[in-house]
Amino acid sequence: MRSLLAAISAALLLGTVAGSVPAAGSDAAPRSCLRGLLFCEDFERLPVGGPSTVNWGVDTRHGALAVERARRGNQVLHVHTVDNGRAFLRVDDFAAPGNRFYGRMRLRVDAFPTAPDWAHFTLVEATGTGSAEVVRPIGGQYAPTVPGTFWGIGADGGPTGDWTNWRESAPVVGDTWQCVEWKIDAADNRVQVWIDGVANPELTASTNDHGGNDVPFVLPTVDTVKIGWQLYQGGTTPGEFDLWIDDIALSTKRLGC
Repeated sequence: MRSLLAAISAALLLGTVAGSVPAAGSDAAPRSCLRGLLFCEDFERLPVGGPSTVNWGVDTRHGALAVERARRGNQVLHVHTVDNGRAFLRVDDFAAPGNRFYGRMRLRVDAFPTAPDWAHFTLVEATGTGSAEVVRPIGGQYAPTVPGTFWGIGADGGPTGDWTNWRESAPVVGDTWQCVEWKIDAADNRVQVWIDGVANPELTASTNDHGGNDVPFVLPTVDTVKIGWQLYQGGTTPGEFDLWIDDIALSTKRLGC
């Protein structure tokens, strides 16, 4: 019995040290950040209230960020915006070997937009040098023709134009904790997405397969990653947006959920 209890205790300790993340939909307290990541933030070491850290910056307009304590005692980032506002945690001076990296975060969005028609939102944005493309691996759009609101890869500012390649195979879910992952890879200028650990092949973009103008899609050499919320059209329903984000990590390897 003692050996069994010792084995269980060791396994639990290993899980804590390894930085494993609670299952999607769980409010369990998050583990510590893994060592060797390109960027990591679990908000546990920050004071409650407005952001107070030198590890990342803030980009807001009609929006705000605040560190809050969740029901299970762990800390999360509360993102709040009004109408077509924005509020982002901003990772500057970012560099990934070979311009290839994975991202992961847990999030709960109180409610997604249902107006105006084609309301477009972004949760992750990557920019850099060598290409004017503003890459949006995690975002989505309200499609009145379905109707419904769906996840979609997108971009803006570059030769491919302003596009969001939303997919009916990826409907959004409000008021539920989910884990989203993404990959940005200079090889074939590829962007990929996983939701709750499951890949969605339709949420993919590459050099010649994307949702924009009929020209090559070329990734920038990413030096800035923004994580939060932005909606681009005014007159939204709901009029304000709230989401909670936790366990952000950028890595050279996929971390999983």
